[in-house]
Amino acid sequence: MIAKQLFGTLPDGRAVTRYFLSNKNGMTVAVLDFGGTIQQLLVPDRRGLLQDVVFGYDDLVGYYTADGYHGALVGRFGNRIAGAAFELDGKTYRLFNNDGRNHLHGGKEGFSFKIWQVVPEDGEEPKLHLSYVSPDGEEGYPGTLTVSVTYTVKKNNALAIHYTATTDKKTIVNLTNHSYFNLGGFASGKIYDHLLQLDADTFLAVDNETIPTGELTPVAGTAFDFRKPKPVGEAFALAEPDHCFNFVGGKTERPVCRAVLYDPRSGREMKVLTDQPCVQFYTANYMKNPAHPFKGGYPQNVHNALCLETQCMPDSIHHEHFTNTVLLPGQTYDTTTEYVFSIRP
Repeated sequence: MIAKQLFGTLPDGRAVTRYFLSNKNGMTVAVLDFGGTIQQLLVPDRRGLLQDVVFGYDDLVGYYTADGYHGALVGRFGNRIAGAAFELDGKTYRLFNNDGRNHLHGGKEGFSFKIWQVVPEDGEEPKLHLSYVSPDGEEGYPGTLTVSVTYTVKKNNALAIHYTATTDKKTIVNLTNHSYFNLGGFASGKIYDHLLQLDADTFLAVDNETIPTGELTPVAGTAFDFRKPKPVGEAFALAEPDHCFNFVGGKTERPVCRAVLYDPRSGREMKVLTDQPCVQFYTANYMKNPAHPFKGGYPQNVHNALCLETQCMPDSIHHEHFTNTVLLPGQTYDTTTEYVFSIRP
């Protein structure tokens, strides 16, 4: 089932619509055409209680004035590009430096600030097809990039996100979604007892600007070893795992399970299936802006959520041994990530 309603109006007068996609189990995802943003995600716990497990805002103002990219589609390039510049075929392209000297999540007004064209497709597994055409030179990137993203609410309580993109000039692309999760419900407090497992054997070392140094560090013997399930609080107590984790074997032909998050209090489990080679694990270290409380007036607090942002390696264009993020004319960028929700007794 699909429903829609007016969510708000931007300062320039453009209306923003919220779409609700629901399956027969009651799982409901609310998506804004502004930023392709996941504004709400209701899934049942072991008692059958539906709760919202993603962070966000009750009104549109929060989405275009606050930081955090909560629930948004991120592009053209998710994560960081060092020096806010890159070179292709001998030509340097300069980007907006919105993270100190560096470029982050697409720049000043990346995809998370655009109004996307939307085509709903109702049915037993409702879909929302979003599209955006990024003109040549937008935010400094070369090529006209034509992007499509489809959200699907599946019968098995999965939220699938399918991304495609084509270009008319050689460019770089790294699309993702920036949702923060708390499986106990977004207003349920710290996530220290959430159990996390990641199929990752290395992570990217970073400098003091969170730019990769080029070193792939083994997780073995570190606080970042999530190859077996463990409470995230154990890692937080030793070090902050705000890094890109690299999956064993890298990119796959189809989505496979690469992460499992479990909340023992609610019984909710979330499996992350993806064909992407990496995941950026954010621990909500910067979730502390008192000026922008979340839905229901819930205050921002660190470690009340985590983000598992599937992608290629950040700053790949500056490291030959990193993942390939270059897209050529005639090629199609094509990737899928699914968040599959279930319940443990």
